[in-house]
Amino acid sequence: MINYNKKLIFQKFFLDNTYFFLICILSLSIIVWVIQAVNFLDFVTEDGHGLTVYFKYTLLNLPKIISRLMPFIFFIAIFYTINKSEDNNELKIFWINGIDKKEFINTLLRYSLIFFLAQIVLSSIIVPLSQNKARTYIQKSSIDFFPSLINEKKFIDTVDKLTIYVEEKKNENNYSNIFLKDIKNENTVKIIYASYGKLVNNESERSLYLDNGKIINITDNNITAIDFKTTIFDLSKYLTKSIIDFKIQEKNSLKLINCYINFHILKDETYYHILDCNSESLNILQQELFKRIVKPLYYLALAICAGFLLIISKESSKIRLSRSLIFALGTLILIFAELTTSISSKNIFYFYISIVLPLLFILTQYMILSNKLNFK
Repeated sequence: MINYNKKLIFQKFFLDNTYFFLICILSLSIIVWVIQAVNFLDFVTEDGHGLTVYFKYTLLNLPKIISRLMPFIFFIAIFYTINKSEDNNELKIFWINGIDKKEFINTLLRYSLIFFLAQIVLSSIIVPLSQNKARTYIQKSSIDFFPSLINEKKFIDTVDKLTIYVEEKKNENNYSNIFLKDIKNENTVKIIYASYGKLVNNESERSLYLDNGKIINITDNNITAIDFKTTIFDLSKYLTKSIIDFKIQEKNSLKLINCYINFHILKDETYYHILDCNSESLNILQQELFKRIVKPLYYLALAICAGFLLIISKESSKIRLSRSLIFALGTLILIFAELTTSISSKNIFYFYISIVLPLLFILTQYMILSNKLNFK
């Protein structure tokens, strides 16, 4: 009967905490997502991507936002729920039913393991997958940006190595007095003027059909000019200046682990890849692996930190100060987690140190809290 009561009491406490956590994480994530979505409007206004790509890209950034906010919201939820239960005398139900404070802390740690595992799944699988998908949408959006980029009496240099100027836009795909500057390399420049032009922009072709104009080729100190009645300027080779290469943060976790172990640790040169796995990737690779696998350990540290609230008496005259100090300690833990993430990218020695630090931090915290509970 007592064990059954214990389960019900803990179930009530952790359900209250989980509901509060979910409300906070959803509310704050949506607010941050909306702010970030506004910043991403440059994809449409400056980089020329379509609205469909914009919405898909911004939506796929939501898992990353949730992943970044989760540790902070977790600590806020635990901190709030313990204080609320203490103020409403609900914690006394635990002690009346034979649950001591050390058992409460151990159960709280087991509860935090759920968030620890959820964070690993989110940061190691869901976030890289969603970021990879978002980058893929940008790569495939090349047919979207030309119609939205070309405007009257504006120099458009959003497209890499190409500048476009249009005197008049007759309708969506027809223009008059067009100037194009194609910079193939530092020594070769092509300038094209045409009286009229028509944009053909679909999945099979992306070209400008130009009429009545002149092509000027500038190579080193040589200049040649050619008049034309009709010519076709191929736009398919030009890309937006948006970053379209996949970053390490957007790559599969298993690939990163294989690269780190086999190439960087075992020195197996067969794993070398000019973009994915090379000597220059070591620092960012260590930081990314730490962020995905090791950093979630700080959930345990945050849970123990909130557990220090149990040693504060409700009748204490310094209860507000004590709670403020514990909240400040939790904030410092979150800052420390970010610092160790930065340290992990220095070199292999610092990487191993950054792995050991959260474990030592958790153990030290737990021992201090256990001693204080035993003393009380």
